[in-house]
Amino acid sequence: MASLTPAQQAAHLRRANAVARAAMAQGHHPFGAVLVAADGQTVLLEQGNVDAVNHAEAVLAREAARRFDAATLWHCTLVTTVEPCAMCAGTQYWAHIGALVYGMSEQRLLQLTGNHAENPTLDLPCRSVFAAGQKAIAVVGPVPALEDEITALHIGFWQAAR
Repeated sequence: MASLTPAQQAAHLRRANAVARAAMAQGHHPFGAVLVAADGQTVLLEQGNVDAVNHAEAVLAREAARRFDAATLWHCTLVTTVEPCAMCAGTQYWAHIGALVYGMSEQRLLQLTGNHAENPTLDLPCRSVFAAGQKAIAVVGPVPALEDEITALHIGFWQAAR
Protein backbone atom coordinates (compact mmCIF):
# COMPACT_ATOMS: atom_id res chain seq x y z
CA MET A 1 0.00 0.00 0.00
CA ALA A 2 1.39 3.38 -1.01
CA SER A 3 1.41 5.97 1.73
CA LEU A 4 0.86 9.68 1.27
CA THR A 5 3.87 11.95 1.39
CA PRO A 6 3.85 14.70 4.04
CA ALA A 7 3.05 17.24 1.29
CA GLN A 8 0.10 15.12 0.09
CA GLN A 9 -1.10 14.68 3.67
CA ALA A 10 -1.06 18.45 4.19
CA ALA A 11 -2.85 19.18 0.91
CA HIS A 12 -5.60 16.64 1.57
CA LEU A 13 -6.01 17.71 5.21
CA ARG A 14 -6.46 21.30 4.03
CA ARG A 15 -9.09 20.12 1.55
CA ALA A 16 -10.85 18.14 4.30
CA ASN A 17 -10.76 21.25 6.48
CA ALA A 18 -12.37 23.24 3.65
CA VAL A 19 -15.09 20.58 3.52
CA ALA A 20 -15.50 20.97 7.30
CA ARG A 21 -15.75 24.74 6.91
CA ALA A 22 -18.49 24.28 4.28
CA ALA A 23 -20.36 21.87 6.58
CA MET A 24 -20.15 24.44 9.37
CA ALA A 25 -21.48 27.15 7.04
CA GLN A 26 -24.50 24.89 6.44
CA GLY A 27 -25.13 24.61 10.18
CA HIS A 28 -23.37 21.28 10.79
CA HIS A 29 -20.48 20.38 13.06
CA PRO A 30 -17.09 21.26 11.51
CA PHE A 31 -15.78 17.85 10.46
CA GLY A 32 -14.66 16.98 6.94
CA ALA A 33 -13.23 13.95 5.18
CA VAL A 34 -11.91 13.06 1.74
CA LEU A 35 -11.15 9.71 0.13
CA VAL A 36 -7.85 9.71 -1.75
CA ALA A 37 -7.12 7.19 -4.50
CA ALA A 38 -4.05 4.96 -4.58
CA ASP A 39 -2.17 7.56 -6.67
CA GLY A 40 -2.08 9.84 -3.61
CA GLN A 41 -3.52 12.76 -5.58
CA THR A 42 -7.00 11.99 -6.88
CA VAL A 43 -9.86 12.74 -4.49
CA LEU A 44 -12.62 10.22 -5.12
CA LEU A 45 -15.14 11.51 -2.56
CA GLU A 46 -15.53 14.26 -0.02
CA GLN A 47 -18.00 14.54 2.82
CA GLY A 48 -18.83 16.98 5.58
CA ASN A 49 -20.56 16.15 8.84
CA VAL A 50 -24.31 15.64 8.53
CA ASP A 51 -25.45 15.21 12.14
CA ALA A 52 -24.58 13.53 15.43
CA VAL A 53 -25.07 10.04 13.94
CA ASN A 54 -23.97 10.63 10.34
CA HIS A 55 -20.37 11.71 10.83
CA ALA A 56 -18.33 12.76 7.81
CA GLU A 57 -16.06 9.69 7.91
CA ALA A 58 -18.85 7.12 8.33
CA VAL A 59 -21.00 8.62 5.57
CA LEU A 60 -17.97 8.78 3.27
CA ALA A 61 -16.96 5.17 4.04
CA ARG A 62 -20.48 3.85 3.40
CA GLU A 63 -20.68 5.72 0.08
CA ALA A 64 -17.20 4.52 -0.88
CA ALA A 65 -18.22 0.90 -0.19
CA ARG A 66 -21.30 1.42 -2.37
CA ARG A 67 -19.29 2.86 -5.28
CA PHE A 68 -16.00 0.96 -5.23
CA ASP A 69 -14.92 -2.63 -4.72
CA ALA A 70 -12.93 -3.73 -1.68
CA ALA A 71 -9.70 -4.29 -3.65
CA THR A 72 -9.76 -0.67 -4.85
CA LEU A 73 -10.61 0.73 -1.41
CA TRP A 74 -7.82 -1.20 0.29
CA HIS A 75 -5.35 1.03 -1.61
CA CYS A 76 -7.19 4.27 -0.77
CA THR A 77 -6.68 6.64 2.14
CA LEU A 78 -9.39 8.29 4.21
CA VAL A 79 -8.12 11.76 5.16
CA THR A 80 -10.07 13.51 7.90
CA THR A 81 -9.74 16.59 10.03
CA VAL A 82 -10.25 14.85 13.38
CA GLU A 83 -9.42 11.32 14.52
CA PRO A 84 -12.38 9.08 13.72
CA CYS A 85 -14.56 8.02 16.62
CA ALA A 86 -15.22 4.32 17.27
CA MET A 87 -18.25 4.33 14.93
CA CYS A 88 -16.33 5.96 12.08
CA ALA A 89 -13.23 3.80 12.53
CA GLY A 90 -15.44 0.71 12.51
CA THR A 91 -17.18 1.87 9.35
CA GLN A 92 -13.82 2.49 7.67
CA TYR A 93 -12.70 -0.98 8.71
CA TRP A 94 -15.81 -2.65 7.28
CA ALA A 95 -15.61 -0.57 4.09
CA HIS A 96 -12.08 -1.97 3.61
CA ILE A 97 -10.36 1.43 3.29
CA GLY A 98 -6.76 0.53 3.99
CA ALA A 99 -5.26 3.76 5.32
CA LEU A 100 -6.15 6.76 7.44
CA VAL A 101 -4.63 10.21 7.92
CA TYR A 102 -6.12 12.56 10.52
CA GLY A 103 -5.13 16.03 11.58
CA MET A 104 -6.26 16.45 15.19
CA SER A 105 -6.64 13.77 17.86
CA GLU A 106 -9.95 12.98 19.49
CA GLN A 107 -8.25 13.77 22.83
CA ARG A 108 -7.57 17.31 21.57
CA LEU A 109 -11.18 17.59 20.41
CA LEU A 110 -12.34 16.59 23.89
CA GLN A 111 -10.15 19.34 25.37
CA LEU A 112 -11.87 21.86 23.08
CA THR A 113 -15.46 20.66 23.52
CA GLY A 114 -15.43 19.44 27.11
CA ASN A 115 -18.75 17.82 27.94
CA HIS A 116 -20.62 19.67 25.21
CA ALA A 117 -24.05 18.07 24.75
CA GLU A 118 -23.65 18.02 20.95
CA ASN A 119 -20.31 16.19 21.07
CA PRO A 120 -20.04 13.62 23.88
CA THR A 121 -16.61 12.49 22.70
CA LEU A 122 -15.64 8.84 23.22
CA ASP A 123 -12.17 8.34 24.64
CA LEU A 124 -11.36 5.40 22.37
CA PRO A 125 -8.49 5.95 19.93
CA CYS A 126 -9.05 4.73 16.37
CA ARG A 127 -5.86 2.69 16.62
CA SER A 128 -7.50 0.67 19.42
CA VAL A 129 -10.56 0.01 17.25
CA PHE A 130 -8.40 -1.09 14.32
CA ALA A 131 -6.16 -3.23 16.56
CA ALA A 132 -9.23 -5.25 17.60
CA GLY A 133 -9.77 -6.29 13.98
CA GLN A 134 -8.11 -8.69 11.60
CA LYS A 135 -6.89 -6.16 9.02
CA ALA A 136 -3.92 -3.85 9.44
CA ILE A 137 -5.23 -0.35 8.73
CA ALA A 138 -2.30 2.07 8.29
CA VAL A 139 -2.74 5.17 10.48
CA VAL A 140 -0.98 8.54 10.41
CA GLY A 141 -2.05 11.16 12.90
CA PRO A 142 -2.27 13.52 14.44
CA VAL A 143 -0.40 15.73 11.99
CA PRO A 144 1.11 18.56 14.09
CA ALA A 145 1.78 20.82 11.09
CA LEU A 146 -1.97 21.10 10.40
CA GLU A 147 -3.38 20.83 13.90
CA ASP A 148 -3.54 24.61 14.49
CA GLU A 149 -5.54 25.18 11.28
CA ILE A 150 -8.02 22.46 12.18
CA THR A 151 -8.19 23.49 15.84
CA ALA A 152 -8.98 27.10 14.89
CA LEU A 153 -12.15 26.04 13.11
CA HIS A 154 -13.29 24.00 16.12
CA ILE A 155 -12.47 26.67 18.70
CA GLY A 156 -14.68 29.15 16.89
CA PHE A 157 -17.50 26.67 16.41
CA TRP A 158 -17.71 25.10 19.86
CA GLN A 159 -17.38 28.41 21.70
CA ALA A 160 -20.25 29.83 19.62
CA ALA A 161 -22.34 26.66 20.11
CA ARG A 162 -22.37 26.92 23.93
